[in-house]
Amino acid sequence: MSTVLVKDKVTLSDLQKAKEDYGDYVKVTADVGREKIVIGGQWHADGERLLIQNGSNQSDVWGGGINLITNQVETFALINLKPSENNNSQEILEPKIREKFIEVVKEKFNL
Repeated sequence: MSTVLVKDKVTLSDLQKAKEDYGDYVKVTADVGREKIVIGGQWHADGERLLIQNGSNQSDVWGGGINLITNQVETFALINLKPSENNNSQEILEPKIREKFIEVVKEKFNL
């Protein structure tokens, strides 16, 4: 279980560590407010915890993943179940938050 906190861009070294768990699919946990991400790990909750330890607010932290073959960004994670944020699904339902998540992930992965 190797999680990597990415503050700027994802490096080759970051990617090698993040791929240890699922190969060409990398879990991504993002703080959409501060535009920081954690990649890798078996659980999005591990990334969420790391972001919160580094100053993120839980309400700004969302999960998903990226397929490294197709570069498709997904917005589906257990940590997205947030009734207090009116998100009663594992999918990010609010279009603006979903779009911001995808934008941040693409920017960090240089896509």
